[in-house]
Amino acid sequence: MADTKREIERKYESDDSGLPDLTGVAGVDAVVDKGVAHLDATYYDTADERLAAAAITLRRRTGGSDAGWHLKFPVAPGVRDEIHAPLSDTLPADLTALLRSRVREAELRPVVRLRSDRDLRDLVDAGGRLLAEVSVDAVHAERLTGDGGAVQWTELEVELADGGDPAFLDKVDKRLRKAGVRPSTSSSKLARALAETAPPTKGGKRKRKPRAPKTAGDHVLAYVREQRDALVALDPAVRQDVHDSVHRMRVATRRMRSAFRSYGKVLDRTVTDPVGEELKWLAGELGVDRDAEVLTERLKARLDELPGILLSGPVRTRLDTWTNARRSGSRRRLTGVLDSRRYLTLLDTLDALLDEPPLLRGAAGSPDKVIAKAVRKDFGKLSDRVEKALATEAGRDRDLALHEARKKAKRTRYSAEAAVPALGDPATALTRSMKTLQNLLGDHQDSVMTRLTLRELSAVAHAAGESTFTYGVVYGREEARATADEVALPGAWREVTEAMGV
Repeated sequence: MADTKREIERKYESDDSGLPDLTGVAGVDAVVDKGVAHLDATYYDTADERLAAAAITLRRRTGGSDAGWHLKFPVAPGVRDEIHAPLSDTLPADLTALLRSRVREAELRPVVRLRSDRDLRDLVDAGGRLLAEVSVDAVHAERLTGDGGAVQWTELEVELADGGDPAFLDKVDKRLRKAGVRPSTSSSKLARALAETAPPTKGGKRKRKPRAPKTAGDHVLAYVREQRDALVALDPAVRQDVHDSVHRMRVATRRMRSAFRSYGKVLDRTVTDPVGEELKWLAGELGVDRDAEVLTERLKARLDELPGILLSGPVRTRLDTWTNARRSGSRRRLTGVLDSRRYLTLLDTLDALLDEPPLLRGAAGSPDKVIAKAVRKDFGKLSDRVEKALATEAGRDRDLALHEARKKAKRTRYSAEAAVPALGDPATALTRSMKTLQNLLGDHQDSVMTRLTLRELSAVAHAAGESTFTYGVVYGREEARATADEVALPGAWREVTEAMGV
């Protein structure tokens, strides 16, 4: 079984291979010599270096205190999540799964071998508590693909102790800079090895940077590409059950699908509609887990609001049983979806669509005309749905009308989001007001679904001979909350229309 830890570190380089005196760093009582470790690591990637392009590293390392397989995902500059698995001859299956959204059917093969002599020191406080590990690494890197190539360098690395305060690294940084040590220009040893052993590009030319978006097509494709990247990047987090990852992945699928539908004058819908249907399928599969999660959080919050006198019977136990029964099954199902051929084909299809986009004549048009027109069209459809909901009598029909308005509000919000880089402040203001409206309508729909769940739980509790009093109390409070949302809707809608300039 793989273990995960948050790695917070900084890398430095110096013309002097030694380690400056760090005893003067505030909080450091002693610098403890831990000796020299000899590390030998082989890094793996696809032939087109997909992992390196995403700043992901996969290695098999021997030597040192943590020999084994290491998989690292970037979190922020200098921060990575490291997943460690025991040393074995083959890549562990659980690590393979975390790379599937990027690797797919491609082969992982050795690309670089790094051998390092690591002179390790511990920075400890007066109580002997570890603050950080500091090492001087003499590195020999060898490329294992193409024509090969080798390079050597020495670098300093400061890694914060588990649970340490990141501000401590600023103190060490200040001391190192005073000693003439400078931050490394490479994010990792692998990145430096790949850059310095890379064969020269054909004709000595460098790859050109992508040009800034200018046309309507540029802006729409940039938005779709951003969502595709989010979908791929969130896959490992969903597999690891990271909080909110399912929700964020589902939102990425919805944003792409909305862009395809909203910007039909830019991207050919005969091509994008089938892709949109696959995105709808994936969002549905993600929703099985997410919807259960939302309902559970909402019901627990409602129970926490109640005074003890209103809690009657094993309500919390009943809710936990209901949650676990649905979540365990949905988790297994979702993992199966992410391993399925259908899902991986969808990722390949999105890549192909972005590589050769099905652009229409409108794609060459001015963003402030083509994109603004698409947003206005979505707003018009939303307006019809909201006005219909406001005119419908309270009850089931209004609940359904508000749910339809919510779906249109999401689409209008997403089309406005995509328009922000092109249209600026007006699109930002509309996005903000649409988010408020969407949250209001979403809360109303969540209340509808919560009341359905309460009836289900109440029926099961009644059959088991348990008190159903608390379920009724919570039901009444949810009903009142939904009514309050309906009362607030006209005001929220006025804010949206003002933002739209209507």
